[in-house]
Amino acid sequence: MTVDLYLLTAGSALTGLIFYYFGGAEWTFWHLFTVPLFTLVFVIFSSLSVIKRFKSSPKSPSSKKIIPLEKNGVTIVFGSVKGNSRTFAQSTYDKLSKDLNRQVIIQDFNDVTDPEEFLQTQAKNQRTLLVFIPTYEDATPPPSAKWFLLHLQEAATDFRVSKGELEKLTYAIFGCGNSLYFENFNKVAKEVDRCLSELGAKRLLPTELADENTAKSIYGGQEGHYSKWSSKLKSALETPKTEKCDCSNDTSTTTCCKTVTNGDHSIKNDDNNNDDDEEEEPRIESDDDDEAGGCKDGNDDIIDLEDMGEYMENSSPTKTPKGPPKEMVTPLIRKSLEKQGYKLIGSHSGVKLCRWTKSMLRGRGGCYKHTFYGIESHRCMETTPSLACANKCVFCWRHHSNPVGTSWQWKTDDAKTVTQGAIDNHYKMINTFKGVPGVLPARLAEGMKIRHCALSLVGEPIMYPHINELIEILHSKQISSFLVTNAQFPDEIKTLQPVTQLYVSVDAATKESLKKIDRPLFRDFWERFLACLRALKDKGQRTVYRLTLVKGFNTEEIEQYAKLVELGDPDFIEVKGVTYCGDSGASSLTMANVPWHEEVVTFVQALCERLPQYEVACEHEHSNCLLLANTKFRVDGKWHTWIDYDRFQELVARHKATSGAETFTSLEYMAATPDWAVVGANERGFDPSDTRWHRKSTAKKDLSGC
Repeated sequence: MTVDLYLLTAGSALTGLIFYYFGGAEWTFWHLFTVPLFTLVFVIFSSLSVIKRFKSSPKSPSSKKIIPLEKNGVTIVFGSVKGNSRTFAQSTYDKLSKDLNRQVIIQDFNDVTDPEEFLQTQAKNQRTLLVFIPTYEDATPPPSAKWFLLHLQEAATDFRVSKGELEKLTYAIFGCGNSLYFENFNKVAKEVDRCLSELGAKRLLPTELADENTAKSIYGGQEGHYSKWSSKLKSALETPKTEKCDCSNDTSTTTCCKTVTNGDHSIKNDDNNNDDDEEEEPRIESDDDDEAGGCKDGNDDIIDLEDMGEYMENSSPTKTPKGPPKEMVTPLIRKSLEKQGYKLIGSHSGVKLCRWTKSMLRGRGGCYKHTFYGIESHRCMETTPSLACANKCVFCWRHHSNPVGTSWQWKTDDAKTVTQGAIDNHYKMINTFKGVPGVLPARLAEGMKIRHCALSLVGEPIMYPHINELIEILHSKQISSFLVTNAQFPDEIKTLQPVTQLYVSVDAATKESLKKIDRPLFRDFWERFLACLRALKDKGQRTVYRLTLVKGFNTEEIEQYAKLVELGDPDFIEVKGVTYCGDSGASSLTMANVPWHEEVVTFVQALCERLPQYEVACEHEHSNCLLLANTKFRVDGKWHTWIDYDRFQELVARHKATSGAETFTSLEYMAATPDWAVVGANERGFDPSDTRWHRKSTAKKDLSGC
């Protein structure tokens, strides 16, 4: 319940007045001031409350602008979460409004308050209904379209509703999905098509099942599907009359209403062929409307039809994809990622400047990896050779603007091109800080010599076929390697060459919660997850479990986490509270899911009680993160969680020279942890050689802590 502060203040003033008038208090000269004041406060805040309620109250239907519907017009309706369906719908509206001599209207499903009346009105006016809709988690529609779909399903099965209810309505559907989700692929679009057809509506075009999976899509992704479909749509709308098909007439030239196709995807509208009858557990499908990374106001994220010629030539719409592998990054994905500040390299890699790099250039402190492992944040490059990922985690800080995939099926750039492209772009971004107020010249000079590489920007780096060659190139340049994997590729972990530190994201401790949090593409995701942890145990170099705590999802699974730790026996365990990255339609997370630092500390303490071989070693309060270390890294009573990077380069060079015959372990390149980085220190993980900086609105007098 929302508290009306205006009304609360007015009520308090009224209470004061009642007390003075009826409480029997003696009147004094002071009352000549307080009584008028309370009266004034009551009047003002009561008025403000009334005004607020008037402004926030929903307007009556009569107050809204009602656009009269013309016969034979076009109505475009869309359901969207982050923006792609909205963008496709808006592009269609712009195009048709310009080219057609008909009334064209566009509206969100949110505005369809009465689906029955909406559809009857459309049919009465013999309009053409264009539906743009994605499939969301567990084959459900976006929230704005749930009520619309529910009405359609009920009407299609209700014997009281005439099967010719919508016979004067013509429709076309553009569904957004990803074929990697198998039986849930574009299931919502298929269901809308089935229901409209059963209610007598005529199909203008076969329902388009746009595939975001660029490796399998015969049109190279959703943009290609849209270009092809919109061209056919324009031609169909320019036709004076749309005939209803006669399925019994073999010579009919109209599109058969029993088949929905998009070239390589076909379904039959047969009551006996119902996906719900399958015994297999339904797959989770994340917001395939948004896989390509559109923004909420993403009107600029769609390629104009006039600009699609060259793109379509490279994505020939044949039944079976032919020719060389397609590029991972479609034009829509590329535009979205570049808008977010990514520097894209070739067809599947990217690099971006971390905010901690900028912070340390200014002498304002480094990231938690600086505190835990001695990384110099201003000399660290964050990159990935694979923008694609096999998960769609609810806390993904990229809002699922990157591609998805379970195997490498795209055009591949060589490791030298990827590495040099990342380095060149990183230096260009660092160079832009020349002359920026607050940037320390010495730090800027050091920043032009990369010392560390975090292969964790976005996606799944270990998917890249030449990942071992890339790592060797980094090491040959005296650049350390920190690789993060999402625990879905056990074979790749086993064949991975030594890296400075190998992370595995352990986002949940049970199969159910892992499915809920990571939303994996693999059917056997849990088995793969456990296999990755076992493979981690056999790696000789430093290994880390990365636990991201999400309140309401995984903070109660301490016992199960302890068992997983025994399975992989990592050197370190990072426990971090989830970072809220703002509102995202692809995720239901809010600030309520972010644990307080004290809650993370409590979780870590409880986990430690179940893991006698681990203790809390370091803390970085600003990142809401703590580090548990195996006690073997405490030598003579002092923690050695930092890394001797020069020593590591010597060891890995010797390993390569002997073709892997001479191995080494994590204990051979450990270094002492400074006192300020150890848990319990007054600095709380903040390097005292830097200056703690606070925003003016949150400035604190005590600057010793973090």
